[in-house]
Amino acid sequence: MRYTILILVCLTLSFQSLAQSQAKPLTVEEQNVQEMKDVRAKILEVMKAQEIAWNRHDLEGFMEGYWKNDSLKFYGSSGLTYGWDNTLANYKKGYPTTAESGTLKFVINDISAIENNAYWVMGEYHLNRTAGDANGVFMIIFKKINGQWKIIADLSC
Repeated sequence: MRYTILILVCLTLSFQSLAQSQAKPLTVEEQNVQEMKDVRAKILEVMKAQEIAWNRHDLEGFMEGYWKNDSLKFYGSSGLTYGWDNTLANYKKGYPTTAESGTLKFVINDISAIENNAYWVMGEYHLNRTAGDANGVFMIIFKKINGQWKIIADLSC
């Protein structure tokens, strides 16, 4: 009886090993699709964290999604702004209270690779607020910097 169990265990392990060795490696195309899914998930995590911070009226927390650098570019209704600090100052000026900031919801319409580990995100923003709702579109560029996905450019209107 002991030998029968030992033989069954050995056969089971042999079949598992054989099945694993016959697993087909991913093609380059399948690897690219998987990488895109992984990148998309990471970018969506950043944007979800931004929604959460914004909805607490935590503008500094919202800005954590942006590259903290003087080369950050934000292009909106008041023109081109350079730098993380200047962009934060504009947000604080434009949204001084929760009545102006309201509740933010992003709708993502596209995430596409550009090059050099950068992706654009096209979507919509919807602000539900007591000061009057505001809606618009955006195109932001994410780049992986020091292992983190950060917005390096933002066009919002």
